[in-house]
Amino acid sequence: MDMPLPTRSRLEPAEMVQEGRVHRAAYVDPAIFEMEMDRIFGRAWLYLCHESQVATPGRFFATQMGREPVIVARARDGVIRAMFNRCTHRGAKLTMDETGQAKRFVCCYHGWAFDLDGKLAEVPLPEGYGDSAYPPEDGSLDLVRVPRVENYRGFIFASLAAEGPTLAEFLGPVASSFDDMVDRAPGGLLEVAGGVSRHAYDGNWKLVIENHNDTLHPRFVHASSVAAARDQKDTVHSDGAGEVQIKQMRQNGAPAAVWESLGIWASASGHSFMGDYHTDAHMAARPAEDPVQMAYGRALEETHGVERTEEILSIQRFNTVVYPNLSFMSRFRQLRVVQPISVNRTVVTTYTFRMPLAPPEMFRDSIAFANVVNGVGSLVLTDDLETYARVQDGLASQGGDWVDVKRGMGGDANEANGTLRGQTGTSEIHLRAQFAAWRRWMTA
Repeated sequence: MDMPLPTRSRLEPAEMVQEGRVHRAAYVDPAIFEMEMDRIFGRAWLYLCHESQVATPGRFFATQMGREPVIVARARDGVIRAMFNRCTHRGAKLTMDETGQAKRFVCCYHGWAFDLDGKLAEVPLPEGYGDSAYPPEDGSLDLVRVPRVENYRGFIFASLAAEGPTLAEFLGPVASSFDDMVDRAPGGLLEVAGGVSRHAYDGNWKLVIENHNDTLHPRFVHASSVAAARDQKDTVHSDGAGEVQIKQMRQNGAPAAVWESLGIWASASGHSFMGDYHTDAHMAARPAEDPVQMAYGRALEETHGVERTEEILSIQRFNTVVYPNLSFMSRFRQLRVVQPISVNRTVVTTYTFRMPLAPPEMFRDSIAFANVVNGVGSLVLTDDLETYARVQDGLASQGGDWVDVKRGMGGDANEANGTLRGQTGTSEIHLRAQFAAWRRWMTA
């Protein structure tokens, strides 16, 4: 069976984003994808990891920045650095492990060794290089560092561009979602725990970033799991994990009025966040007469006091998207990193956070929630992945050149915090903001 030829656009990126619509080539043209890797992923601030993943000297975390392999490591001086995962001798990657503990990074090819801060530490048989000997103190063959690395409240970002907006400028008002996540942890302590969930799908990287704040799709895409969850009886015994899963699936079937009343906000950088839609008592921020939640509230009060604790728990946000490669749920302590592979292949990795000073039952709920929303066996995630594949296939066809993003257009309102708020909770304001940012990056 012949595969369809890749779609290539005759339009320039500046022409692909127009008022209320986007050209399909932004999703299916391999040449556009290559430009994105250079102009967006090669310049924007990208999320790398949480500081708990490199908590002590010697701990490292290997990841990708677009196409670039990098190592994030905490050196003996306690400083966290990001370096290209490439030996400066013959170019081999220094580690294939995603995470671990190291005294040095030693190349598998010729044994060149580098300290945790990237400095060349040892060259085996140096006399063999003759007059071109490489003394470690020379510095010219140290590992190359990523130009810019910054840490916001424990979340580590980096940019491959030597110049540009600071991380604070890049995040803008969406930084408040990180504040929400950290402030909800007693003592401000968070740590990545519980393993990693990773999946791939056959579709463009933008599809998942667009979907996370798409509040119109759950009642349609997830109709089967909503129906199955509604058939479950609350009187049936559960160990707790199932209860969280069933109630989350039911919430996807919330009435239209709930979705329309949600707030959805977007910023000029393409970031966005949506209000929380959980009305079920068990999924509420602090359900009455729940001993676990009441113990959690007391732990928060020890950190913040009663008044500030009530203020923190009153914030109701669900998904936050940091364009282009990050999505997280501050209240449910889930974080997803998007890695583009090709124009029609994407990998998403999910991490769950534990609050060390909170009741341990809360971490159990976090894992249960991760499994129902992000796990590869999830009844919810599989619906989304099937949809992404159908969208990608459809956009590669000749059925039309434009994608419509007009829902709610004309009703966006300026907020005091520097965001635009959608006219209703199902506005596509987040899509328009993402593509406005996309156009700026692609044409700068």
